[in-house]
Amino acid sequence: MLYQFHEMNRTLLHPLIQWAEASSKLFSNPISPLAHTPFSQRIAAGYELMYRLGKNYEKPEFGITETFVNEHTAVDIVEEVTMELPFCRLLHFRKDLSPKAFSELKQPTVLLVAPLSGHHSTLLRDTVRELLPLHDVFITDWTDASMVPLSAGAFHLHDYVYYVQDFIRTLGPDVHVISVCQPTVPVLAAISLMASENDPKLPKSMTMMGGPIDPRRSPTEVNNLATEKPFSWFENTVIYSVPPTYPGYGRKVYPGFLQHAGFVAMNPQRHAKSHWDFYMHLREGDNASAEEHRKFYDEYNAVLDMPAEYYLETIKTVFQEFSLPAGTWEVEGKLVKPQDIKNVALFTIEGELDDISGSGQTQAAQDLCSAIPASKKKHYIAPKCGHYGIFAGRRWRELICPQISEFIKSNA
Repeated sequence: MLYQFHEMNRTLLHPLIQWAEASSKLFSNPISPLAHTPFSQRIAAGYELMYRLGKNYEKPEFGITETFVNEHTAVDIVEEVTMELPFCRLLHFRKDLSPKAFSELKQPTVLLVAPLSGHHSTLLRDTVRELLPLHDVFITDWTDASMVPLSAGAFHLHDYVYYVQDFIRTLGPDVHVISVCQPTVPVLAAISLMASENDPKLPKSMTMMGGPIDPRRSPTEVNNLATEKPFSWFENTVIYSVPPTYPGYGRKVYPGFLQHAGFVAMNPQRHAKSHWDFYMHLREGDNASAEEHRKFYDEYNAVLDMPAEYYLETIKTVFQEFSLPAGTWEVEGKLVKPQDIKNVALFTIEGELDDISGSGQTQAAQDLCSAIPASKKKHYIAPKCGHYGIFAGRRWRELICPQISEFIKSNA
């Protein structure tokens, strides 16, 4: 009933939220007489804060319309759906060039596997933007489970593995795979199974960033939650049915609003301070700082529902049984053996200050992939870098992305 109550609460609050938005504009728009009354900025700031705390956040757009090639040549970007499956689209950021002109660029193909862990794939907007000048970029754009009808069937952890394999085979064999956070585990499984079968479409390289390959190493608060609670707690406490107002009516999911509440609960003081600072920036007319806040929370507050079976199997397989590093993970009867990977280059990246995937968790892939020659392996710890800083922000742009580009180039 929690999901239904959440939807009812949203419906009841909708008129208030719309009124707050309208009132904010009345007290801030220069053509409104109310904008020239005493304390109008304070009143407008209060109304906008109320609006943003209560509004429904839709999936943002990538908004990437151009990039630069050869350092200074501007090229338009066209978003195209290369492949569409019930729970995911393979999205291509195609450079709007003639086939001949694009071929002359000789850019390696990159499959960027985004997390299916609460946020939309647009969370990797900065990752895509920085990769585009030197690479032909594709990304997994996961679908909100509440929007997938029951007729599409279930989505299990092994389905995630198969989706990754389908995308690799579609783009391969010269594709380079980059996985960020949660997908490092199913991506390693997908490539391991392909290696065990001597699949000719194996990728050239795999870059794994801030992922829970072995959560037993330097466990974080996120890891501890999964081990302290029994599996039954997750089944009985955080799984709900999608209400009738969505195409996925009746589907069992881990709701995005619960995931979001968990994100905020990890650091409530920081978020409270951020909203207070936003209010003060609006009062003082600091529009640039206020806009930065809007951009961040437009992304941070936009969440999706995850299929229950996928979420529960991830909790059990990855965070409770540690099946991948323990060598016991079977995908529909096939044992996942990273030691079978021989010719796929491996680059693991961790943030020094990562509080989501602790130190050594991603590096564990180096030990599991024992058959890859040392010359085709690399590990990097990004200094003063937290979890999100691995794939977004200044350190991503200046320290990490150049190393990934060089690694891909050297293994092309």
